[in-house]
Amino acid sequence: MNKRILKTLEYQKIKTALAQFLITAQGQEQLQKLFPSDKQAQVQNWLNETKDGVDILRLGHEIPVTPTHSINAELQRLKIAAILNGSELYHINQILQTAKNIKDIFTELRNDGVNLRALYEVVDQLISLPSVAERLAQSVDQTGKILDDASPELKRIRKTLQNAQQRVRERMEQYLRGSSSKYLSEPIITIREGHLVLPVKQSARNHFGGVVYDQSASGQTVYVEPQSVIALNNTVQEQQIAEKQELQKIMQELSDLLRPYQSELRQNAWLIGQLDLVNAKAKYAEQLRASEPLLTNDNQVDLKSARHPLIDPHQVVPNDIKLGIDYQNLIITGPNTGGKTIALKTVGLLQLMAQSGLFIPAAEESKVAVFQQIFADIGDEQSIEQNLSTFSSHMDNIINILQHTSADSLILLDELGAGTDPQEGAALAIAIIEAFSKKDCTLMVTTHYPELKVFAYNFKRTINASMEFDQESLQPTYRLLIGIPGSSNAFDIANRLGMDQQIVERARQLQSGESQDLNAMIQDLEKQRKNYEISAFNYQQQAQELQRKSAAVAAKEEKLQQQKDQIIDQAKLRANQLVEQSQQQADKIIAQLRQLQQQADTVVKDDQIISAQTQLKKLHHERQLQQNKVLRREKKKQAIKIGDDVHVDSYDQDGVVIGQDKKGNFEVQLGILKMRLPKEQLTKIKPEKQDNQQQVSRQRAHSALPLQLDLRGERYEEAMADLDQYIDSALLANYSQVTIVHGFGTGAIRKGVQKYLQSNPRIKKFGYAPANAGGQGATIVNLG
Repeated sequence: MNKRILKTLEYQKIKTALAQFLITAQGQEQLQKLFPSDKQAQVQNWLNETKDGVDILRLGHEIPVTPTHSINAELQRLKIAAILNGSELYHINQILQTAKNIKDIFTELRNDGVNLRALYEVVDQLISLPSVAERLAQSVDQTGKILDDASPELKRIRKTLQNAQQRVRERMEQYLRGSSSKYLSEPIITIREGHLVLPVKQSARNHFGGVVYDQSASGQTVYVEPQSVIALNNTVQEQQIAEKQELQKIMQELSDLLRPYQSELRQNAWLIGQLDLVNAKAKYAEQLRASEPLLTNDNQVDLKSARHPLIDPHQVVPNDIKLGIDYQNLIITGPNTGGKTIALKTVGLLQLMAQSGLFIPAAEESKVAVFQQIFADIGDEQSIEQNLSTFSSHMDNIINILQHTSADSLILLDELGAGTDPQEGAALAIAIIEAFSKKDCTLMVTTHYPELKVFAYNFKRTINASMEFDQESLQPTYRLLIGIPGSSNAFDIANRLGMDQQIVERARQLQSGESQDLNAMIQDLEKQRKNYEISAFNYQQQAQELQRKSAAVAAKEEKLQQQKDQIIDQAKLRANQLVEQSQQQADKIIAQLRQLQQQADTVVKDDQIISAQTQLKKLHHERQLQQNKVLRREKKKQAIKIGDDVHVDSYDQDGVVIGQDKKGNFEVQLGILKMRLPKEQLTKIKPEKQDNQQQVSRQRAHSALPLQLDLRGERYEEAMADLDQYIDSALLANYSQVTIVHGFGTGAIRKGVQKYLQSNPRIKKFGYAPANAGGQGATIVNLG
């Protein structure tokens, strides 16, 4: 990618915005080397890494990269057999510890079933070196100090040194508190030439004996190391020398321990920087509310609600911009200050971002191409060194672009042909567009020449566009309108600002008829577009209102149905209670009749028993129906008519009703027999057709619904809504068992699933899946 386009489109500002999220020196180093790629595989891999980073953030995690220093100098010193100091050893320890933390987190993500496109492979390249990392961790701290545990000898030396220093201090403090304190200029202990000394009055300099190391500027105070502590101080100095030698020995050992792993350490540092940059890309995408661009293979660009990333998000106007789909050349016409240049730069900069593996500030499903080159001629690029005018500078740049353009290039030309005679400029602009079209490149041009509006309308694979202008407020709206050429609106603006009406009308007369017709056409198109937008908005509002009312009606119907079902359930419960009571009475009567028959040799016929039982049922049913309107309605639905299929309870046979007498008894055809039976012994059979339809519906529902619901990667509210809908569908499909996959993660979704299942009365039981089927990452549900 040529460097001029990076400067023109302010690509460095994007990198500066990314830098604020970086926390490692290696990440900053990789950011400096980041430039748009023209290799589709490389761009897709970068985007995959960014997508992984965004998904990890969405799941409430973050790649555990910690601040690290560059270890290039340390590796170079290891290469030449130098001994690393404490700070250098700690810098390498940071790399090893960070690598371990990253591998641990990604192992957890993998175990939780989190799907990532690319970062697992990146993290697998990190090398832990656990024994080396453990030795460094116990030997050096973050300040670069060698710790006592670095070696047993160092620990012994420091303990001896500490004890000797303590004895020296205690002896010196005795002089501060005892009778000798009167010989001191002030009661303090200080240090001179590495020795603990007392500030003694000049007149008492020989009282303590020992060595004088210094005196005050006035000569009234001398700094004396008393004779009684000289031996102890010598012990301190001896231990300090031993400590220094042991430290040197330890740093030599640690350096030698690291020396064989130079390539592994360099690779770890690079991968940590790469992950730091991925983290930064993900956080920048979150800040911009950016989305993943989809790559096309045929230089097609389809940006939905695209926003310029460097404009205040509260002021920037989103635009839909397409290139290379139905047309190859997009010519944006209209007045200056309308946003044409911003539209041009938005396309170019979003392409550079996408080809750098960055998400772009545009809506989901936006598409970008992978161009080999992006060229631009934007703004005033007058060359003082070449002593060229603005027009000459633009022409020089365009000539250079033409020489290097191919079919895989994106060309952005701002105010093409400006800076010279309008007629010549327009003609030259048309010729330049024709020349670029022969290269089969993708071209986006802005201009205010009216001649290019007609040219764009007639030229192959070329389309007009303009920036919307509000004629009421006389202000641009910065909305791109593809398919409609722009109008300068100069006469309307002048008229609204108070220009004399006669002057404005004279200007209109002087305008050529062709231009008048063109402007009239544009204004008519603009009026039609606005009318269409108003109508579309009104239709949308009406559709939303109808949808809202429909939802309200559906909610009411559902509520009524629930109330109806509740009433029916209560009525059935009460009816069953009465049936049970009546049945008990009937059984009692029958038992009494049979007892009488046995005792008194009285013959009680079976039809008398059946009649008594039937009367009890009749009284029971009618009493219930009189008290319950719902049951009366249900009875009406179950009313038997001639032609109905019925089941004869006393004979356990199915038949057809062929007649009815005046007493209400029905004549039923049972095969070859005809019988006259009371309605209490008949049960109406539902048509087989309905049963078949219900069976077909259940089969369709059963075949369309999977036996497993995967909630991994979803937010809590979304997962609970999907779970509720799925369980309802499974019940309708008559499933007996389903599986809910929720993964491990933080456990929030797993707990939510269990809470829902406990509260649903249609769930028979549930429990975790077997170890070989997901373990605690999935729940098996048995439905009622």
